Amino acid sequence: MRSRMRNPADVLTDAARPLKEIMAAVHAAGVDPRTLALVHVRISQVNGCGADVEDGVRTAREAGVGDERLLALAAWRDTAHFTPAERAALELAEAATRLADRPDAVGDPTWDRAATHYDERQLAALILLIGTTNLLNRLAATTRQSAPLTDTTGRNRP
Repeated sequence: MRSRMRNPADVLTDAARPLKEIMAAVHAAGVDPRTLALVHVRISQVNGCGADVEDGVRTAREAGVGDERLLALAAWRDTAHFTPAERAALELAEAATRLADRPDAVGDPTWDRAATHYDERQLAALILLIGTTNLLNRLAATTRQSAPLTDTTGRNRP
């Protein structure tokens, strides 16, 4: 697929810096890097963003996520490959990504499950990751990027 234009954050270079800083803060908040990578890939799957799915899978593997779990990620509710904490993060990610699917997009049961496993700082990191991943997905999908601006660690990818 041919890109429509360069990534908007590459065009407006001052926009790339805060995105990288957000991702660095997310990774400093104490959430398992494997969980962050799984959340990034799952959001990208939901959004149909192939570039971020590909990049997220690479990042997840680097974080130690095995292929069996990556292959089962789209069906995380129906497999035994994920911990209760990962399930709570994935549920939160899907709810916050699919805001229009229900009147109370992130209902109390979803929030409570996440809050059982993550403290306030970690929840903040998950929410920022969810929002930033959705932004990166939209930039890449709208402009038909073959690679995202940054990966889930805030590093530039070739």
